[in-house]
Amino acid sequence: MPRPVHLFFKEMIMASNQGSGGSKSGGSAGSAQKGEASSKQKEGGSGKRGFAAMDEAQQREIASKGGQAAHQKGTAHEFDSEEARRAGQKGGEAVSRNREHMADIGRKGGESRQAASRSANEAGKKGQSEQSSKPPKQSGKDD
Repeated sequence: MPRPVHLFFKEMIMASNQGSGGSKSGGSAGSAQKGEASSKQKEGGSGKRGFAAMDEAQQREIASKGGQAAHQKGTAHEFDSEEARRAGQKGGEAVSRNREHMADIGRKGGESRQAASRSANEAGKKGQSEQSSKPPKQSGKDD
């Protein structure tokens, strides 16, 4: 039987704290540790504990296992189409508040359309000039 996820998290956090010298033993040692922590911060240490003290790869690994456990348990959140639509709409509203960004988008669209129109016109003119340079076809009838 697999180990419960909460125990895995606890072990990972404890291992991270021990690696950074943050083991707690209670009593008056707690105040000494506070002094240690503040001196670490002054010396350039992060002063972070638990999940925050872990490197990004370790955090990703733990988060991944948590997500997998939630899916196995059936408590993971999954977007339905309506919820996804609302989220997209909310994002679109946030983007559209930035007027400068919207102007850039419109400008790029106009430039793209204008370029497409020009190339279509040039292709049309090229086809017309080829037709006008050819002599007219004669019909097979004798007049």
